[in-house]
This record gives sequence, structure tokens and C-alpha cells, in this order.
Amino acid sequence: PPSFLLIGIPGLEKEQFWIAFPFCIMCAIAVLGNITLLLIIMAEPSLHEPMYLFLAMLAFTDLVLSTSTLPKMLGIFWLGSGEIGFLCCLAQLFFIHTFSSVESGVLMAMALDRYIAICHPLRHSSILSVPVVVALESLVLVRGVFLVSPLCFLLCRMPFCQHHVISHSYCEHMAVVKLVCGDTRVNVIYGLFVAFIVVGSDMILISVSYTMILRVVMRLSSAEARLKAFSTCASHVCVILAFYVPALFTFLTHRFGQSIPPPVHIMVANLYLLVPPVLNPIVYGVRTKKLWDRVV
Repeated sequence: PPSFLLIGIPGLEKEQFWIAFPFCIMCAIAVLGNITLLLIIMAEPSLHEPMYLFLAMLAFTDLVLSTSTLPKMLGIFWLGSGEIGFLCCLAQLFFIHTFSSVESGVLMAMALDRYIAICHPLRHSSILSVPVVVALESLVLVRGVFLVSPLCFLLCRMPFCQHHVISHSYCEHMAVVKLVCGDTRVNVIYGLFVAFIVVGSDMILISVSYTMILRVVMRLSSAEARLKAFSTCASHVCVILAFYVPALFTFLTHRFGQSIPPPVHIMVANLYLLVPPVLNPIVYGVRTKKLWDRVV
């Protein structure tokens, strides 16, 4: 088809104008916070360490996710301009799913970094040198591109029905697949495979890392040191949950949650791309002393 029509949040078409205001504020905070984080890390040589390099990659990923969805979303909510070209829709789909995969991979790498820093502090610099960190970040990016590209190629070869209305605020893979007239089993199976490879493997590694970290923290003799470690881990876990919980909710609702009201599903899907980019600069930037010292 030459184009699709995004309708925003089905069932809340009249309320979308007002819903756009908090979305716009969140987008502004996300863009400003992540750009600030990136500039500080790039400008300060003392911050060219594994944790801060991972933070820079996370900030860049959040910027891509915010800017690839919010401008069009606000155009739908405020101006009613829901039409999007087929190739533009595929490009948006590619960036959303690729960089969601990248964000998952970076969160996994950051959990691994914390595990090595706490459980093997004397070997941290030798295990996670700058070249190793750059290689890990490159691998995470290549993984996302390699896994998501076939989704776009499969959609290019599919026959679409006359009905070109997407009941969503952006071009999400399964929302577009629902408009296909032909057999979509390959798309659905491959989508499940990608989700299992990315989310499944990353969540397992994150869980193992934090389990090992908690075991080490519980052995600390100082109550103050334990409290500080718990506080740091708790903030990181909150960021991880803010990303994975709505992501899994959205993914499972598309396939198995027909009883979930569409407004609830689409609102959660929108917040899934908005909340982590807002939270990450606050949690990692404000709570990290070396970064906060550069800001003030």
C-alpha cells in the first residue's frame, strides 16, 4: 500500500489532544536529559570508563526511541495527521524494534558490569577494558539490526488488504501484521523467536548477575555498605522493570490478550517507549556522583 493511517489510541480519540501534553513534557525531559548525559560523558575524559560508556550508549538509544516515535505521535494527537507512508512506517518499525533490542542488550551489559565491579573488583579493569566495552556495544547493535531486518523484509513481500488503518500510535510489528491478507505464520513465529532470543537471554543474564551481586552484598559486614549497595541495586532494578514489564505486557497482549481493552494496551505501549528514556537520565545521572558533580 502507498500509506497507512495511524489512529492513535483507539477509544480515546477525543481525549488524545490532552493526553499529548504530558507525553510532550516527558519527551522534552527525555531528550534534554539524555543529550546532557551524552555531552558530559563525551566531554570528560575521566568518565571514559565501562559504566559511563554503557550509559552513553543507553542515552543514545533512548534518544533514537524518543525521536522516532514522539513527533509522529504528537502530530496524530494534536493535528490529526495520522497518515504515514509505507516505507516510513517500515523505517519507524525498524528503529523502534532494533533500538528496543539494543536497550535490552545495554541493560544486560550494565548488569554484567555491576556484577564484575562488585564480585571481582580487582579484575574489573582487565576484564572490561575500553576495547571490550566498545566490542560489546557493537555486538548489541549488530544483534538488533540482524534480528529485526528480516521482519521488515517479510512485510515487504506480504499482500495487504484494502483496510490500511493501524489501531496504534506508531508502526509496531504485530499491529502492521494484522493488516496482512495472506498467511502470517512466518511473521508471528519469527517475531516470537526474536523476542525469546533478545528478552529471554538478556533477562536471564540480568537475573543471574543481580542474584550473584545480592549474595556478595549480604556477606558485607558493614550495615552502611549493605544499605548503599541495596540502594544502588534497587534503583537499577527499577529502571530494568520499567523497561521489561510494559514491553512484555505489550508483546503478550498482541498475541494472547484479546480481552485487554485497546486503550489500555496502546497506552502501555506508548509509555513503554517514553518512561525508560525519562527515568534513565534521572536514575543513572542524578544518582551517580561523578556525573552529578559535572552537572552542578
